[in-house]
Amino acid sequence: MSVVPDEAIEKVHQAHGSVAPLDMESSACACCCGSSPTALEGESMPDIAEPTQSHIRFTTSTITLANRRDHFLARWGVDRSGHRVEPGLYALGDPTVDSPVFVTANYTLSFDALRSALAGMDGYILVLDTYGINVWCAAGKGTFGTDELVRRIEATSLDKVVNHRVLILPQLGAPGVAAHEVKRRSGFKVEYGPVRAADLPEYLKTRQATSAMRRVRFTLRDRLILIPVELVHVLLPTAIAAIALSLIIGPLVAAGVVAAILAGVALFPILLPWLPTHEFSTKGFILGGVMALPFALVVFLGNPHTAWWQQVGKAMTYLLTLPPVTAFLALNFTGSTTFTSRSGVKREIFTYVPIMAWMFGIGILLTIAFPLIRMLGGA
Repeated sequence: MSVVPDEAIEKVHQAHGSVAPLDMESSACACCCGSSPTALEGESMPDIAEPTQSHIRFTTSTITLANRRDHFLARWGVDRSGHRVEPGLYALGDPTVDSPVFVTANYTLSFDALRSALAGMDGYILVLDTYGINVWCAAGKGTFGTDELVRRIEATSLDKVVNHRVLILPQLGAPGVAAHEVKRRSGFKVEYGPVRAADLPEYLKTRQATSAMRRVRFTLRDRLILIPVELVHVLLPTAIAAIALSLIIGPLVAAGVVAAILAGVALFPILLPWLPTHEFSTKGFILGGVMALPFALVVFLGNPHTAWWQQVGKAMTYLLTLPPVTAFLALNFTGSTTFTSRSGVKREIFTYVPIMAWMFGIGILLTIAFPLIRMLGGA
């Protein structure tokens, strides 16, 4: 867990501008980042009404069954970039010209988390066009950013809707928004609220975030939420690879590949805090090595009449090919945890992906070579 002081958020932007990452140990996304923008096709929309004015829609704090279905599909990666609401200004309850203005992304889970947390309150919700990506991921991509915020303020004529000039943004949007630039270009002051929308009612009493509200957590529940969407993406390729390898090479190899993939997408996020080292790649190598070891031992000990160098070589095929698979898949979680920064992820990719490729390539060559050696020896 990490705590980000209020003044530290603004110092980051003063020094680095609108796209500076928070080099805190960043927070977990509630769900994985979306993919590239696509048109919305048939997804259930939140409980909103059409605007009675040209730029204001109305919404409630009620989460319907249709919304919950949308959340379930989003968690499982179904129509990954289609879970979105229309960008713009929404009235929640019966707001006045003095009611607070909250800013969020047009990802349905982000929008619904905010409006449900504000149950019984009156206010405005300014929804930025993040192409259906949640706040924290969109801040890193730049879509939840200074330019989009200023553009949305102008498009909704927000200065004519409210008398005050204060916007309450989620803390996890800070990496993409330069508060001083927003103030200069729009006249609106940016105020960073708590990490989690659920803390907003308490925060609004004093407009001061406690250290607990600033603390970024990445609990087991947060990590478990990330698993379904990763499983969906690897399920079909894994099944095809397992069937093909079982028929061509043997069931043990197929089982090893399945184990390495499942370790990378399911076991890794569960064990993440307890795996040694701070780098995701090396954590993945360690976990992949542990998963590969039983298969290597089966091959090594299961062929007592084979020459020792062949036993070692066959065992090495598992120790060389499986850990890189797990390590590569582990990198998928770098954008949704409290353990990494943007610069650290780039450094990892440039350092360890070539190592993964070399290990995997050598392991594949050994896998091909030993059957050939056996064939030639038999001849």
